Amino acid sequence: MSHQVHVHALPEYVGEGELAGAVAVVIDVLRASTTIVHALDAGAKEIIPCLEIDEARAVAAQLPRDECVLGGERGALPIEGFDLGNSPTEYHPMSVGGKTIVLTTSNGTRALLQARGARRVLVGAFVNASAVLRALAGEDPIHLICAGSNGKVTRDDVLLAGMLVERLRQASGADLRMNAQAVTARENWISSFAVPYVTGAEPLPPALLAAELRKSLAGQRMASLGLDDDLLAAAQIDQFDTVPELDLETLRIRRARDGHTAS
Repeated sequence: MSHQVHVHALPEYVGEGELAGAVAVVIDVLRASTTIVHALDAGAKEIIPCLEIDEARAVAAQLPRDECVLGGERGALPIEGFDLGNSPTEYHPMSVGGKTIVLTTSNGTRALLQARGARRVLVGAFVNASAVLRALAGEDPIHLICAGSNGKVTRDDVLLAGMLVERLRQASGADLRMNAQAVTARENWISSFAVPYVTGAEPLPPALLAAELRKSLAGQRMASLGLDDDLLAAAQIDQFDTVPELDLETLRIRRARDGHTAS
């Protein structure tokens, strides 16, 4: 039995109705996906993704102040008056444990909300790649949606999509059917590193992956702002077992448990 995996280098490349009945994985390596995984692993209760800054402020205003954290960025910079920016390491047990996070970012939260036509919506990053693959076991079709950077394709997202495609191909062999963007993403991944790293036979050193992420459109922007620590944080492959999932009824992101969103 063949399985299908589709990669979309930007959310805009997803056709109308194409996600119906599918599982979507939203990818924003630098940095929303990585930050969301950090936050939930640190004990955040849930994350409410918002499109606009004013919307995020309004949502946060309806929650008890001591139970809510307002986080996000614009242009990779923290938003004035917000509690936290979008650096993954800001989201630790002391800052977000037990709290609801209201989050708005330039690309990642938009991609998440655009994916809600899928049957399930997961959040993928290098830091939880293997956990995402385990959550995808038996799922078909699969759509990997790259958030991009301000409407442009950014290679950090494509690299992760390529890694996931390669791992899925290893698991299913010739039975995996890929769209053209999935083929391209996989080629990007396998051409970027030595074979043992590409296949997973040896762990990919974070510094090596961070150097590659730094070359991407989003990575160049972050490097110009002195955010190299965030690049390294995003390059820690399989640091966490947490798989965030968007609850399609409440549009809140929670930690998935045994293939289902925690309620």
